[in-house]
Amino acid sequence: MIKILIMKNEIKNICQTLTNILKSDTNNLITISTNDNDLKKLATTLNKSLKELRQLELEYKNGSGELKSSITNISHDLRTPLTAIRGYLDLIDSHNFTDKQINYLKIIDRKVKDLTELTEQLFDFSKSIDIQNEIKKEYICINHVLEESIVSFYSLFKEHYITPKIEICDKKIVRLLNETMLKRIFENILSNAIKYSEYDFHVHMYSNGTVEFKNKTDKLDQVSLGKLFDRYYTVKNAKKSNGIGLSIAKQLVELCNGEIKAKYENHYLIIEIRFLND
Repeated sequence: MIKILIMKNEIKNICQTLTNILKSDTNNLITISTNDNDLKKLATTLNKSLKELRQLELEYKNGSGELKSSITNISHDLRTPLTAIRGYLDLIDSHNFTDKQINYLKIIDRKVKDLTELTEQLFDFSKSIDIQNEIKKEYICINHVLEESIVSFYSLFKEHYITPKIEICDKKIVRLLNETMLKRIFENILSNAIKYSEYDFHVHMYSNGTVEFKNKTDKLDQVSLGKLFDRYYTVKNAKKSNGIGLSIAKQLVELCNGEIKAKYENHYLIIEIRFLND
């Protein structure tokens, strides 16, 4: 009976030690104080698995860093020629061109714009890798950040003939968040709304802290809705869609202890965000 109690107590210690090791960034291994051969074998097997897990984690971190560096370098390398192409397109005098040639130039200009946007999104994605280690939170008034984000998109709304309908509650919603990440969340969603919107866009912030973005579109169905937050998924008929922005927004919302979901009702795409109290 005493031996059973000792073994039971040792098993509890092993479980607790293993839990602590997995939760923390440490190189500690499991140690036991009993001479029982079976428990020794158990500890040896667990320690072997822990070493393999640490090696895999190290390889993942190194690979993630190399991926981030590669994407960043590719983005920088693409920016220079794209900027030059846009510059030369602006310098071209199209007065002596035929209608067909002018149409070709417009297509080239549109494709260059699409590629430029994709490059910016790739750069944005590279910054989101391992962002967990960079989060610095403070108490932020979500109302103010939302208002600033909407104002910053004024010229784009005007360019696309969109007059947004905005309702923001008077109650100040304060949460422990990273302001830069919050701005990126709103900017990515607003940018997505401009791509999909058919001149009808609403932003509504409720007194419970929920922020709702709503725009009319006939370009979605329930299948595409379910994949809307998937990285690189695109809606075929969407204007300038590259499938990265909403994926990053979802990642950032979850890192900020929030929830994001999308609905499609009566030809309206509705994206809701809510940040939980810590």
